Amino acid sequence: MTNHEMMEIAMRQSAEDIGCRAEDFKADKNVVLALKLGENARKYYKEPITCNFVSYGNNVVAASISETMDIVSEYVRKFEFYGCFETPNFHWLNERLMEKDHKICFMAEYYLPDANRLPDLSCAYETRILQQEDFGELYLPEWSNALCKDRPYLDVLGIGAYDKNRLIGLAACSADCEDMWQIGVDVLPEYRRQGIACALTNALTKEIISRGKVPFYCTAWSNLRSVRNAVKSGFVPAWVEMTAKPAEIVDGMNL
Repeated sequence: MTNHEMMEIAMRQSAEDIGCRAEDFKADKNVVLALKLGENARKYYKEPITCNFVSYGNNVVAASISETMDIVSEYVRKFEFYGCFETPNFHWLNERLMEKDHKICFMAEYYLPDANRLPDLSCAYETRILQQEDFGELYLPEWSNALCKDRPYLDVLGIGAYDKNRLIGLAACSADCEDMWQIGVDVLPEYRRQGIACALTNALTKEIISRGKVPFYCTAWSNLRSVRNAVKSGFVPAWVEMTAKPAEIVDGMNL
């Protein structure tokens, strides 16, 4: 699978997630439209969603509910597309959203593998491919990035690192949509800084591609350890998102 093919699949999925066309992400001007969560949107996208801003580096595509459409439209006219994801600019947006009882909720950067430079990585420990049926007893806090106990039915494939028979690192992926599987990884604290995370992420990436799916990786921009793991494993930045939700939902997350 080529980089171009993976990017096209990602753009089609993002279009399904917010209700636009994949071509909108390639336009030389910003696009604002009514938010519509598609039937094949990523499984963790849950309404209510107030608005979502998505950029693949050419422009910003902003999808909004009718209540906040005027605010969103003014925002994307006011700032350069990349500035829509930066301070102090998004404070302008958040203050106006709060007047209607909405707030900025999530900001994230997404990565796709660079098929032209996927390295061959290994670690000093035995690795094993794990299937869904192997995850049953692994829904524990130490594996909470690799596996999601709220959506275990989506966890479809993993690679574990073992010190003798002890699981010390785990990269796993969730089938968040039909064509794209998201990777998460955890390593026990006493085994970190040995290249285990990037070796597992890299190996799982290749396994996913061999199954005809597109691996993707998500991190907060400030999580430098996760960013470094993505880059070392062969990933490159592909798109960014910023999402707003009703204020009561955002406030509930901070309790």
